[in-house]
Amino acid sequence: MSEIPGVDPSVAPSGPGCAECDAAGGWWFHLRRCAQCGHVGCCDSSPAQHASHHAKDTGHPVIQSFEPHESWFWSYPDNQLYERGPELAAPDHHPLDQTTPGPEDRVPADWQSHLHY
Repeated sequence: MSEIPGVDPSVAPSGPGCAECDAAGGWWFHLRRCAQCGHVGCCDSSPAQHASHHAKDTGHPVIQSFEPHESWFWSYPDNQLYERGPELAAPDHHPLDQTTPGPEDRVPADWQSHLHY
């Protein structure tokens, strides 16, 4: 997976958290980064599932985990997990002091009941 259509290794992530959740005062479980434009969105287990919505709305086909110690990629068109891929522009994960789920001050006490499985 070294040359992948829809992957631009030179683009930095859009920020340390889900762009839409941050704008709306929401929270997320895990973060995913668009490998084409750098948009950071929340995962499919998160209440709002912004990463998948971004992929569907833009046609950007590949995400990478934006979690510490995870480097896997997911291709939506192929419905395929890739353990490795090209190195994307730094940073490659959210800040280490950011909680999961996060951000800490916006996560409800019953957060687990809001997850999608």
